[in-house]
Amino acid sequence: MKKIVKKLHGLMLMSCVVFSGLVQASQPIPALWFETFKQQATSEQLYNFLYLLPKGGDLHHHLGGSNFSEWWFELASEPKRNGGYRYYTQLFAHSCQSDNSSEYVSIGDFLAFRNIQHSHYQQLSECEQSQYKLLSDLSASEKQGWLNSIRLDKSNEGRNEFFEKHWPRLNELMFNPYIQAEMLVKNMQALGQENVVYLETQIGARNMLRADGTSFSAEQVVDIYRKRLTQKDARSSGVTARLQYTLLRFTPDAEQQLEWIYRFVDKHRDLYVGINMAGREDNDKGYPLRFLPTLRKLRSSLPAIDLSIHAGEVDEPNFHVRDTLLLGATRIGHGLNLIDDPQTLLLMRNGQALVEINLVSNLLLEYVDDYQQHPFPEYLRTGIPVALSTDDRGMWDSTMTDEYFIAVKEFNLSWQELVKLGENSLKYSFVDEATKQRLLGQYEARVDKFVKDFKHQGMSLLKATKAEKRGFICQRYALCKR
Repeated sequence: MKKIVKKLHGLMLMSCVVFSGLVQASQPIPALWFETFKQQATSEQLYNFLYLLPKGGDLHHHLGGSNFSEWWFELASEPKRNGGYRYYTQLFAHSCQSDNSSEYVSIGDFLAFRNIQHSHYQQLSECEQSQYKLLSDLSASEKQGWLNSIRLDKSNEGRNEFFEKHWPRLNELMFNPYIQAEMLVKNMQALGQENVVYLETQIGARNMLRADGTSFSAEQVVDIYRKRLTQKDARSSGVTARLQYTLLRFTPDAEQQLEWIYRFVDKHRDLYVGINMAGREDNDKGYPLRFLPTLRKLRSSLPAIDLSIHAGEVDEPNFHVRDTLLLGATRIGHGLNLIDDPQTLLLMRNGQALVEINLVSNLLLEYVDDYQQHPFPEYLRTGIPVALSTDDRGMWDSTMTDEYFIAVKEFNLSWQELVKLGENSLKYSFVDEATKQRLLGQYEARVDKFVKDFKHQGMSLLKATKAEKRGFICQRYALCKR
């Protein structure tokens, strides 16, 4: 009997050892070299490290909001580079008598630095024209005001400034397909400098205007995009680019718009890989389930199209993330209030849907007052797939490296977590499977090489690095002080 008890005890002990080993094996072993580096590195060194770090893709990227102010001015003020367009910006506001009555045009809707093209300017009365100035004729102070007008660079600015003023200011600059195509390549080049290899940006093809004010067809616009992407500077950026088509979700005819977009994307799957629903989520007219009948109707006769939909970018709890999953989305933009929906939170653990995290955006638009309120680390560390992205980085005056820096600085990411973010951004991309596997393979090889180079060269690898630092990171983390 004693022998049997002793044997059972041995088996139990062996089982405990094996079980313990399995538990330990399921937990990644910390990369001690990275932990040591974080403890010893200055903020400057950490930023340079993350600038050099191989990254995956930028999946939540509005092209119009991702262009830096100086890029907009450079292209809008040079007809030779923008397709022959001239642009004017409104600097003044005074009442103007209309042509056919004694009434005066209201100035109640005046918005400084609202931009129009020459064909529109020509249709204004002489009095109305006097309120505008050609961009190339702006004084230095006027130009600076123009540049500041489309970025959140003041502490008193927030989501209302962004949603209600930034986009209306851009106005007809957004209707030039040549500027859009140039901006796409500029984003590819800038992201390539940060070692990003994939861009999935949101850009439309309708309502584009020629310099004379006549309209392009959507097919003509897509041809402009395709042609621009074949040029040498685009191909040498090192970034693979694909497009999403955005639906403004709260417009009265949004269902009809969705039908057109779905059929258009289906026709141009080589370039357009998904559909996105955007717009202020505190406007209840854009609630997700509004679009379920339309999507079901479209899917009854057309192959599925990948959906990445803004959800949970609101202050109050609701079930929009759950409802967005019901629409068929496999990526959730922002997902901030997912944290307040336990059932959906549980559903998404180790699931098939990814949350696109936009740290800079969420702070500047006041969805969190401080990063310690952000649910990102909870999602990351409970098995919900996440990836970092830049949203409207031109209007934040920020970069992808800023997103990585904040994630490491504020949440003490491990090396495994850092690498997983980049991997997720490729794994959950909407690009075709062959391209996805190629990008994932290259990402793994680039990360391995980066680790070897850093372990071999150490801090000396960072000394020669000239990482671009823009307004957001300079102001919040004082990284640009000399």
